[in-house]
Amino acid sequence: MLGGADGFSRELDVSVARRQLGARGEQLAAAWYAARGFEVLDRNWRCAAGEIDLVLRKGSTLVVCEVKTRSTLAYGSPAEAVTGRKRARLRRLAARWLAEHDVHQARVRFDVACVLGERVEVIAHAW
Repeated sequence: MLGGADGFSRELDVSVARRQLGARGEQLAAAWYAARGFEVLDRNWRCAAGEIDLVLRKGSTLVVCEVKTRSTLAYGSPAEAVTGRKRARLRRLAARWLAEHDVHQARVRFDVACVLGERVEVIAHAW
């Protein structure tokens, strides 16, 4: 039974709200890049090793972007959520994405798109 005293319904609601918040952040970040002339090549690309939020291209630069969205700063800034472990995973995922898509770019760059409310701030060349 959903909505019981076990809290299952509340956990489900929070999970749905988080997914919606994340999807909205990714939408805003993709629009931010598109407005600056980037082509969105992939969104939410997944494999067994993980997920890349956005893969973009402008000229000869391929951008692998991690999008972090927060509704408030209560749990820290969005950028603080990108740990060393996450950066290492994204490097591995980027290599796999490039191999699977047979894309040969002159330059690969890693960005973090920080979304707070409706505001998007991109940290280009984050690592």
